Amino acid sequence: MMNRLLLSLLSVLIIGSASAFAPNSAPNNVIRHSTIETQHYNLIDTISSVYNNWGKKATASHILFRPSQFPEDEARVKLLEIKEEVGNDPDKFAAAAKEWSGCPSAKDGGNLGEFGPGMMVKNFDAVCFNEEVGVVHGPVSTQFGEHLILVTKRTGEN
Repeated sequence: MMNRLLLSLLSVLIIGSASAFAPNSAPNNVIRHSTIETQHYNLIDTISSVYNNWGKKATASHILFRPSQFPEDEARVKLLEIKEEVGNDPDKFAAAAKEWSGCPSAKDGGNLGEFGPGMMVKNFDAVCFNEEVGVVHGPVSTQFGEHLILVTKRTGEN
């Protein structure tokens, strides 16, 4: 068990959460206490996900509405409309992603490819590794905006 925890921590530090240690953009490189606290909790969430989902991989697609596209309330309403229109059909989801998503993955129908635990932000990661495969989930809020997420595959489960 201790080996698994150490491997989780090392994998996060090596591949997963470099952004938690990124330089602060505050003036004169002042690091604020709230920034350190947030980075601390982000690192804990990442390590927890890697530990709890050790050996798993997920493949997912998403539709992202960035805050610059729509205000949060409008984004959620529109995403619920899209969710109802596409159902759980991957082809309809991909077409909607191409039309609506504000992410560069839109050109690929929202496909994000395969990734491991801790590689996505907390709320996104939680859906991809804990919710049902083949179902459109959301709207899900992250710091990037509002998402619909279609988990298309998950491997490594017992």
